[in-house]
Amino acid sequence: MPTNFTVVPVKDGTGKTREGNEEEDVDGSNVLREEEDPTGDGVPKENSPFINNTENDKNNYDGTNMALFEEEMDRHPMVSSLLDKLANYTNLSQGAQEHEEADEEGSKKKSIKSPQMGTFMGVYLPCLQNILGVILFLRLTWIVGTAGIMESLAIVGLCCSCTMLTAISMSAIATNGVVPAGGSYYMISRSLGPEFGGAVGLCFYLGTTFAGAMYILGTIEILLTYIVPKAAIFRAERKEDEMNALLNNMRIYGTCCLSLMAIVVFVGVKYVNKLALVFLACVVLSIISIYAGVMKSSFDPPDFPVCMLGNRTLQNRQFDKCLKTEIVNNNTVSTQLWRLFCDGPGLNSTCNEYFVNNNLTVIQGIPGLASGVISENMWSAYGPVGMLVENKRLPSVGAIDPAKDIYLPYVVNDISTFFTLLVGIYFPSVTGIMAGSNRSGDLRDAQKSIPVGTILAIATTSFIYISGVIFFGACIEGVLLRDKFGDSVKGNLVIGTLSWPSPWVIVIGSFFSCCGAGLQSLTGAPRLLQAIARDGIVPFLQVFGHGKANGEPTWALLLTTGICEIGILIASLDAVAPIL
Repeated sequence: MPTNFTVVPVKDGTGKTREGNEEEDVDGSNVLREEEDPTGDGVPKENSPFINNTENDKNNYDGTNMALFEEEMDRHPMVSSLLDKLANYTNLSQGAQEHEEADEEGSKKKSIKSPQMGTFMGVYLPCLQNILGVILFLRLTWIVGTAGIMESLAIVGLCCSCTMLTAISMSAIATNGVVPAGGSYYMISRSLGPEFGGAVGLCFYLGTTFAGAMYILGTIEILLTYIVPKAAIFRAERKEDEMNALLNNMRIYGTCCLSLMAIVVFVGVKYVNKLALVFLACVVLSIISIYAGVMKSSFDPPDFPVCMLGNRTLQNRQFDKCLKTEIVNNNTVSTQLWRLFCDGPGLNSTCNEYFVNNNLTVIQGIPGLASGVISENMWSAYGPVGMLVENKRLPSVGAIDPAKDIYLPYVVNDISTFFTLLVGIYFPSVTGIMAGSNRSGDLRDAQKSIPVGTILAIATTSFIYISGVIFFGACIEGVLLRDKFGDSVKGNLVIGTLSWPSPWVIVIGSFFSCCGAGLQSLTGAPRLLQAIARDGIVPFLQVFGHGKANGEPTWALLLTTGICEIGILIASLDAVAPIL
């Protein structure tokens, strides 16, 4: 197609007409005079058409240039800027925030906001909050007591190495071009293709959904075991029925908690967003409290007695004194503990053989950092279900048939333990590394922030877990470490008693931390399923790509709640965690 060009003469500022092929003579003396002018503050005087300033005619150009990039710290003090970022902290992905803004603004025209989050607030803190969670507070001490310090370090090192390699692979994708908004699923599907993205995305979705079930089960376990034990609906009349009663309580309360969280997410993610800073503060304060308690135990360990019969650990929920008999009004009478092992309160009653042949001993459950108990906790103590939790250092006269004794008030293994099982239970505690990449659209420089923030978060949490393994093994008695639910110390949370200044810092902190993690899982998983459905990779999932008018994934939330309920019905944290 031919194109004709017409040269039109134009007038310059002097009124002269110049043709298109003429060149304008430049007076070099004026240019040199401009550059050699010593007056002013060093800002070049340039009358640019891009500067809309009425002072241009007065040769006043200070501050009129448009900054293409400007550090926020150059304009605001560092402390106030950090406080402002903390006040606006959110752990939601970009898609969730867009839905929230659509709810709030309605039909109003939204102003386009450029991504402003940096590495610390956008990647590091969200990853830190998601990695540190329920397993740290509820199972790490038990893992250390069961596997020993050496094998626990191997478990932590193995799991942290897996997540570090994953983070390095994700960083390679993030630094290999422009990072798309939409999280890790979009990063993979847009870089490696929709087939790879769909396969990885579905696995990621199911993992996030069952993670929500795990966090809810952790929340209910903390509530019923350590905060309000009397709230249990089902109660066991015999010791062998205790576990069934606990599982039924977990199912009832877990379903109620899941329903409540699903309603909160359905109504609006802005409520989850408002509590993000509270959940983050709970995690940080709990970690600080643990380290403070460890340091304090080196010179002032807490008084935390554990009652031992021979070398066996006793459950002390049903008695107050670690005595067989006591003197009351100059008379020797039996104690509550006597009535648990004998067929009557009388001193001539028939009692259990092991109870008669062995003495009662009180040991300190947390002897402290300087006690030297670390040498006894170095190696593993695996065993089958029903195995008695024993301290091999104490003397013991064995019974003829010890199998019958497991139904007496002893602390026993509730599940069979072995190395690979503990790896499966611990592994969910190192997940959550995708929290930073899920916010890729909110980051100022995603290519830099995602690798640096994620790897730093993994390094920080790995240090916390490794130091936790060593400190727990060096401060706490082995039989108390293996007491999963704190039955030997009246149902107290062991890691809470170790902490300073109060056990309630850990109990309340871990409770709200698990609540927050559960809400975030129920917020993120439906949006991930919605993104997969909209890509059309799996045809029968396309219905879950629809939602409310603002894009809220209603149908995906319904499916996510149903899958999460399956994990709730399993009811055991130790059974759900290996699924991840």
